[in-house]
Amino acid sequence: MSTFTKDSTRRGCGTRVPTSNVGPMVTATALDRFIATVVQRGAELYRDFAWRQTTDPYAILVSEVMLQQTQVSRVEKYFDVWLELFPTVDALAATTVSDVLEVWQGLGYNRRALMLKRTAEQISEQHAGNVPDTYDDLVALPGIGPATATGILAFAFNQPAPYLETNVRTVVLHELFPESCEVSDRAVRDVVETAATQSHERNIEPRTWNYALLDYGAWLKKTVPNPSRRSKHHTVQSAFEGSHRQKRATLLRLVLELPNGTAGEYADRSGYDIQTVEDILAELSSEGFFSPLSNQ
Repeated sequence: MSTFTKDSTRRGCGTRVPTSNVGPMVTATALDRFIATVVQRGAELYRDFAWRQTTDPYAILVSEVMLQQTQVSRVEKYFDVWLELFPTVDALAATTVSDVLEVWQGLGYNRRALMLKRTAEQISEQHAGNVPDTYDDLVALPGIGPATATGILAFAFNQPAPYLETNVRTVVLHELFPESCEVSDRAVRDVVETAATQSHERNIEPRTWNYALLDYGAWLKKTVPNPSRRSKHHTVQSAFEGSHRQKRATLLRLVLELPNGTAGEYADRSGYDIQTVEDILAELSSEGFFSPLSNQ
């Protein structure tokens, strides 16, 4: 079941514009102003995080996965601890799934931890423990999509990769499509790709450029009506309380706390009915979170 639903209340925009007619083409002059504005605002609003103090591709990989659908303030509490316990790709590949999941508890979306572990195993086996530096090799890794791959290319390898995520989308919509609704990600991506190339040609480092987009976007979200509501692809996250996702998280935590427990014990502790518990345990087991026999 999807944890996202379409937002039917697009606010902060004027007349709806069909996706195929999203508005006037972005002119060279408008793009020049856009790049200048982003660089200026990025310098003014720069945020300093531990993962910005390193160019280690593995550390960047960890931060990019942790930051998927998770607030920066929460990631800050986990990033350094993770690197202390699993300092390299090979160290993460060699540890157990249960150890990885225990450290991850509190970050949410536990599947990301499992995918990060599998990614480390694949990098260790196929790339001699070195995080790949090409887009195709990165998206071939478990759980690594376009945004994570381009983030790694930009922040670890300083490549002019078109990094598109929610803060970046916010900046593009606010600056270049202020009157448009139902703006497609294809239109936004065209801007991001062109701006990534042109900013690099102007000797703006890809790291600096993408930090600027992220920091300006984070500031905009706090100070103006969310421009992302005008995206055709905007979604709102459904409630966590009482959801299937919450039940999965609760039962996974119980398995970690009581690895040799029974479905009945987990049902008693969680308050869920035994059928729900058995179904979710089977689901988690099939996904590789633990063995169906040992619950490890």
